[in-house]
Parts: sequence; structure tokens; C-alpha cells
Amino acid sequence: MVREFDFYIVPTPIGNLSDITLRALEILKRVDYIACEDTRTTQKLLNHYNIQTKCISYHKYNEHERVELFLSYLSEGKKVALVSDAGTPMICDPGAVIIEELISNGYTVTALPGACAVTTFLSRIPREGEEFTFIGFMPRSEKQISELASLYAKNNLIFYESPERILSTLKTIKKTRGNVKIALARELSKLFEEVVVNDLDFVLKYYSNGIKGEIVCMIYPSKTSDDNDIEIKIRNLKIKGFKDKEIAVILSTLYDINKNNVYQVALNTDV
Repeated sequence: MVREFDFYIVPTPIGNLSDITLRALEILKRVDYIACEDTRTTQKLLNHYNIQTKCISYHKYNEHERVELFLSYLSEGKKVALVSDAGTPMICDPGAVIIEELISNGYTVTALPGACAVTTFLSRIPREGEEFTFIGFMPRSEKQISELASLYAKNNLIFYESPERILSTLKTIKKTRGNVKIALARELSKLFEEVVVNDLDFVLKYYSNGIKGEIVCMIYPSKTSDDNDIEIKIRNLKIKGFKDKEIAVILSTLYDINKNNVYQVALNTDV
């Protein structure tokens, strides 16, 4: 017996259409509506599997107004599925607004397991330990990139980046962290899939003529650290009895780094 839910979060392939699960296909056929970022992109997938379910756009620019529409459908007993253009919804994609409303209104929600660029990437590259920090897309300013690269110098730091910006982002990281080791993957699960694991100098030279495709990247932890290591400073301040919010104010003031970023690290740093 299969339990029925009101709302389904359904991952879609990140490249190879065959990577969709049998359950995902079943749900997309069975629901009454599919909420998707771009109806044209989702329609290609649906056409490939001869799925006739109606698509309705749901993206960050219309999600608040769409919430009311989907709530009205659910109140009529309809079923709705949420998909992103590729991968798992709400991993750097909209969806949090509607999920919060569904839960507060008593509707049942479930998420299907499936394709995700981050987990696909992690299962493909060598690394020490299981811990990692995923920050979504890198910010645009050099200062913010430098702050994050410094803040998570002792973590496996994973991020998405566009092919137009990746080389400049890597050059900024090099200024901050030196010739650190990275892993870079592009076009995962697609025909021209490629993964390069090497130091920054090698990767920058390797892609000196440009790079194409969807990109996931990881900066490996620095092998050495010094007194400027933010995590060490956080621990030292915690030992002295300072609270997380106080630490965020102190370090952001002294070192001109983002207070919220320091606070998030402080929350996850044990003494």
C-alpha cells in the first residue's frame, strides 16, 4: 500500500534524462499539476516520457502569488508536484515559501530522493572525512568571495558557479588562499562530463581558453593554518566565555568580514 500526500517534491535529472527514478515518473503522471521553474524546460522532460500533466510556472519572482493558487488547488483535493529545471528542488532553487505555507496549513508534504549535483559530485571526487560546507552559488564581489574562502579554510567548501565567472572566481580564491587544491566538475552525467582535481595553478592553466557547462567546485581545506584562522579565533573567544553573537560582532569589526558568516561558523564550532 502506497501512502498518498498532498504535495510532492520531485528531483529531475541534472543532465541524462535516464537518471529520473521510476517513482518520480509515477508521481509526475499521477498529480494534477506540476509546479516548475521554466515550463519549457520541464515540458521537454515530460514529452520524453509522454507525461500529460499540466505545468504551472513557479519561480522566485512569482512564488508568493503562486502559493495562493496551489493552496486553492489543494483545498479542492488536487495533488501537486514541485520540480526544478534540474536536480533536487530547494537546493539553490525556490520552494521554501510554499513548503512553509503548506506545513502551516496542515497539508502533507513528501520529498523523493533523486538527482543532485552536489551529491553526485561528492561521490565522484577524493576527499578526507565526510564533512563539507555547501554555500550554493558564490557571491559576485571579490570581497565576499575572499571572506568565504577564508572563513571556511579548514572545510571542504563546495559551491556552484557559472562558466562565465568561474575563472575569475578561482583567481580571487588564489589571492586569498594561495595555490590550494580544488576539484572542479562540469557537465555531470552529460556527454562531455569532466572532473579535474589539482591545484589552482593547474586548473587555471588547463581552462585558460575558457570553460563550458554547468559547474560544481570544491576547495580542499588548507593544510596549514595561522593566527588569522577564523575558526581558531572563535574557539579562543568561546573559551573566554563570549557568546556566538558577541563573537560575530568582535571578529567582523576587527577583520572586516561579514558578521552573519562569522555567526554561522560560530554556531557550528564546538569548544
